[in-house]
Amino acid sequence: MARDPQIYRHVVLAVWVAWALYWLVSAVGNKRAQRRESLASRAAYALPLIAGGVLIGWSQVPGAAVLGLRLWPRSALPYAIGLAMLIAGLAFSVWARVHLGGNWSGAVTLKEGHELIRTGPYRLVRHPIYTGILAGVLGTVLCSGTVRAALGFAIIGSALLRKLRLEEALLREVFPDEYPRYCAAVPALIPFTAARRSAPR
Repeated sequence: MARDPQIYRHVVLAVWVAWALYWLVSAVGNKRAQRRESLASRAAYALPLIAGGVLIGWSQVPGAAVLGLRLWPRSALPYAIGLAMLIAGLAFSVWARVHLGGNWSGAVTLKEGHELIRTGPYRLVRHPIYTGILAGVLGTVLCSGTVRAALGFAIIGSALLRKLRLEEALLREVFPDEYPRYCAAVPALIPFTAARRSAPR
């Protein structure tokens, strides 16, 4: 594997493509939007997400000589750990997507009959889709081991945190009593990182 880095690139790419295909197919039949954020608001996190993905996935970005420097030697161990983290993270996001059902949207959106989901992975973290995606991206960084991949992770993480804050503001507005209690009981992104009681049913 160390002699043929193309192998890990193909495997990692295949995992991401399979996840993306599921994401596209599962978007069919979502609830209609009652209120949606502005295009400018969406672009403020969508464009960095794209930029971070390009940094991680495309080795021919400008400045590739510096960005392509390795953070650790290429070996089987970081690849194996990274691939396991990638698969586990994306699987976690799919689990969350299933529980979210028709309430899901790629933008910060209020759906008709919007529900506050607190089952499945939402009992562990308030934003399990982001938790899973970040774990998947971090796994990809471990597989890549390059400066550009680490920079891409930082950009994607910042973009998702911005989107998270927008979603939290909307949910506090829509569920003024329930959501603050949910926030007090369940951490935002990393499971088991805060003292918590059972989330309200």
